[in-house]
Amino acid sequence: MLNITLEVSDLESAEAFYRACDLDTYVSLRSSTAPTTGFRGFALSLVVAQPGNVDAIIDAAVAAGATTLKPATKSFWGYGGIVQTPDGTILKVATSKKKDTAPATRTIDQVALLLGVTDVKASKQFYVANGLTVSKSFGGKYVEFDTASSPVTLALYPRHALAKDTGLSQEGTGSHRIALGSKVALTDPDGFVWEIPAA
Repeated sequence: MLNITLEVSDLESAEAFYRACDLDTYVSLRSSTAPTTGFRGFALSLVVAQPGNVDAIIDAAVAAGATTLKPATKSFWGYGGIVQTPDGTILKVATSKKKDTAPATRTIDQVALLLGVTDVKASKQFYVANGLTVSKSFGGKYVEFDTASSPVTLALYPRHALAKDTGLSQEGTGSHRIALGSKVALTDPDGFVWEIPAA
């Protein structure tokens, strides 16, 4: 089971934002004053059924205070856009479809936590050694793990590529401002912390 805890400066405002965007069931929040600057090395990828749903979610996020990093546009792979929440988390909202086939909703079909790592192959080996099972692997470009018991999928992406994809510089210092929960406590090669959730 993969649990995500985002560490935020203003807990009350963050709770209101994630409720407004229907994301409060996917993440937990806690207060943090840990210093952080620039790219934090991760993004939440929200996969939806059609372009109208992308627009509905992005519009809700912007109305709740998010900043647009990349406006939603069509591309050869589908349709999508990227926003940054008031607490600094990056949300990538996308669909492989190019046309709507139903009225737009804010239904999310899949949530993936993309971790930007220095060496995808090394991080893959680390996670496999700690009990995760690989479901998809494309060499040093992308790895996805089997987290079927969780509403969130875990994936690894090269840090520079994830930063470029989100429209940010890969430079960043300080806390990732995220903690991952599972059955074991550990810190991965890129400093992402896993902790055992409180009962």
